[in-house]
Amino acid sequence: MARNPNLPPSERRLARIRYVLARRQKDLTLVLSNIHDPHNVSAIYRSCDAFGVHKVHLHYTDTAFPTLGRKSSGSARKWVETVRHKDRDALAAALREAGSYVIATGFSETARPLTDFDFTKPTAIIFGNEHDGVEDELKEIAHAEAYIPMMGMVQSLNVSVAAAVTLFEAWRQRNEAGMYDTPSFPPEELAALEAAWCKR
Repeated sequence: MARNPNLPPSERRLARIRYVLARRQKDLTLVLSNIHDPHNVSAIYRSCDAFGVHKVHLHYTDTAFPTLGRKSSGSARKWVETVRHKDRDALAAALREAGSYVIATGFSETARPLTDFDFTKPTAIIFGNEHDGVEDELKEIAHAEAYIPMMGMVQSLNVSVAAAVTLFEAWRQRNEAGMYDTPSFPPEELAALEAAWCKR
């Protein structure tokens, strides 16, 4: 977006909000499940904002959602919608209602490389906690399992880095398909979001 320094600050902010909202992806979402480290959660929110993810689903059943400091999360989390779910069934119902193809991240024998998937379709990607990965009960609601190919000695990336890599691949596919050129929200929803964002 070209910046116009001659515009008053309020108009520049409004122009930025409209630019960002026009590129938000209504049908691309992440599920964060029992991720403990607040720095990882904050980094994931920053990646979601950067790649145009509109909404994040939280599945926290064995730990409280970590407290995020204003400095680390305020600039990103307030621009990404958050939906909390009390259990697996509530989460599954929300993803089903959205028509999402659900991908769990992991390393099972049936897992396929990240680049095998078509991220231009409505997609929800589940990331589990730093120690145990995605819980079995969430794998049960997934249509498939994906992994990031690794060329080194270590088996996996930090969860926040893995989320960023995954979202970049989703962005790459959607950008090539022109999905950031046309708003994914209808005009009335865009107007409501604009009004809400202007108050933040």
